[in-house]
Amino acid sequence: MRSIFTMSSMENFRYYLIVFAFFIPLFLLAEQLPEDPDVLHKVEDTSGLTPDEIRQVAKKLDKNEKLTVKKVHWEELSPTPITDDWIQTKSGEWFKGKIKAMYNEKLEFDSDEIGDYTFDFEDIQQIKSHQILSVNIENFALVSGILRLKDDKVTIIQGDVQYTFKRDEIISFAPDAKNERNFWSGKVTFSFDMRKGNSDQIDYSGELNLKRRTAKSLLNIDYLGRISSKESTEIANDHRLSLKYDRYITRYFFWTPISAEYYTDRYKNIANQLTAGGGIGYTIYDEKEIFWSVSAGPAIVYTDYDTVKADQEKQNYSPAFEMSTKLEYELSKITDLKFDYKVTLSDSKVGNYKHHMIMKFENELLSWLDLDLTGVWDYVASPQEDNQGSIPKKSDFQFLVGIGIDF
Repeated sequence: MRSIFTMSSMENFRYYLIVFAFFIPLFLLAEQLPEDPDVLHKVEDTSGLTPDEIRQVAKKLDKNEKLTVKKVHWEELSPTPITDDWIQTKSGEWFKGKIKAMYNEKLEFDSDEIGDYTFDFEDIQQIKSHQILSVNIENFALVSGILRLKDDKVTIIQGDVQYTFKRDEIISFAPDAKNERNFWSGKVTFSFDMRKGNSDQIDYSGELNLKRRTAKSLLNIDYLGRISSKESTEIANDHRLSLKYDRYITRYFFWTPISAEYYTDRYKNIANQLTAGGGIGYTIYDEKEIFWSVSAGPAIVYTDYDTVKADQEKQNYSPAFEMSTKLEYELSKITDLKFDYKVTLSDSKVGNYKHHMIMKFENELLSWLDLDLTGVWDYVASPQEDNQGSIPKKSDFQFLVGIGIDF
């Protein structure tokens, strides 16, 4: 057994740097991949007007719309977006803040009053944006402009033209901003357990989810790590860092030019394992309370074992095939169920069959704070024995209770 304070921590840090150096160029390359001209075009604003001048055009259109109504009840009046975006729910309530993104029929909104909050898109009655948004219209184009939504009608206002669509033609939208920060959101979760008495044991784990969303793509970066020590001796130390980059072609169909994962767990005899691949995916179900998608594609797996017998290879490569599914289910107004399951089929030298499963219950305490209950099940059909002839167990289970912070 190794002390928790060893050079292995420095080695892990070095490998994380290597992995990020591997991930980022792939992501930047995918960002530069040309769009299929028959699938998605970008409608540019050629008027030459500044964003503020376009907002003035939108303001005049709003005013003209009000003048066409002969008699208006006070509850039908709507605010003018001067510095913020405004959204109205079906209950008639107006909220002021910043639109972060609409993706998978979920509208993320940041307000000083309610914090970061996710609305079901079907519950939104009106949208009056102050930001210029990039809107992905199904089977048409990516259109940038000031967004106006009322009931089933969507208007995107550019300098000298306006585009009108039906609500159900919208795949997604996000701020069309030069500030990179506007595309990102995330969540970090910490859990910690310390026991003193007959035995001294410390367990702590961390989860991180980063998302970069535009009107046509979604980048997910996830980290899950655990370190445990008993009587000042390390008994567990495993880390998993994954990346998945999806580009939506239609409302339901997407392709994944890049997916990659780095995993290390010396107590399962895996010093370093890197999986990289791609594929295609489809959204099976996308309604108010349920989202379910599947994806699959080829990959390659590289594994560097911690120790092996003299007649075995320490490093192995293998072609592989990956299948994954993601399910999100809104159990109540404050509780969400999230389920991720990924299967990798490969050569027996790198595990033969393995899966990684996460089931999480997110319980909202505040708009930015959750109590998360997470179950993790990792399985390897053919674990590699070490140089002492010891074979790691096939299954590894974790149950985590932690505090999650949205940002």
